[in-house]
Amino acid sequence: MILVAFATLQVSAQEQKKEMRKEHAESKMQYSPEESAQLKAKQMTLKLDLNDKQQKEVSAIFLEEAKFRANKKAAMSKDKAEQSMSKEELLKMKNERLDRQIAMKKKMKTVLSAEQYEKWEKMSQKRTRNRSHMKGHNKRKQ
Repeated sequence: MILVAFATLQVSAQEQKKEMRKEHAESKMQYSPEESAQLKAKQMTLKLDLNDKQQKEVSAIFLEEAKFRANKKAAMSKDKAEQSMSKEELLKMKNERLDRQIAMKKKMKTVLSAEQYEKWEKMSQKRTRNRSHMKGHNKRKQ
């Protein structure tokens, strides 16, 4: 009986977790690029203790990124019918993404102090590890 009760609790907890993730993803999608950039800048201000000038500059960087992502997302949804991409197209997309990441690092390095930049790097690496971990976890589930 205890084993059945435990298994039932596990299943319901996992379903709740899935629903929460889905709600979080949906709520994230509802923000405009301006709102998203502002929220990210404020979060960084809290974590890295940015001054007003830094906060404005970081907000501008995030706004540029958010607008780019919104445009890219709109273009991708139009091209969803042509879902399979060639190897060359995938390589081009990955190169573009990496180039944008390099540019973002350079911009952040000019805005942040050395200590803040180091902290930001650690935060970025942690976020990347978590994403790659979740991708692997999701693939195993399927």
